[in-house]
Amino acid sequence: MNLTREQALTEAVLAAAKARRLAEYAEGAAHSTDPNHYIKVTRFAEAGALWADTSRTYATLAQALPEAADDDTTEA
Repeated sequence: MNLTREQALTEAVLAAAKARRLAEYAEGAAHSTDPNHYIKVTRFAEAGALWADTSRTYATLAQALPEAADDDTTEA
């Protein structure tokens, strides 16, 4: 699979959104009075950290990839 800059940026945004949701879950579980929810805090936080790392990786890849040539501006 050849990854384009646009695809890498899209993946970075999707991964960042997932990381945010997991962070919100972790926060909710941390504030819960239910001990079963409190146990999940670490799992949510760790998963969120992995998705944040994934987002940063895709963003770094996007930065390194060349911009797609616009079909109207390419020379024949």
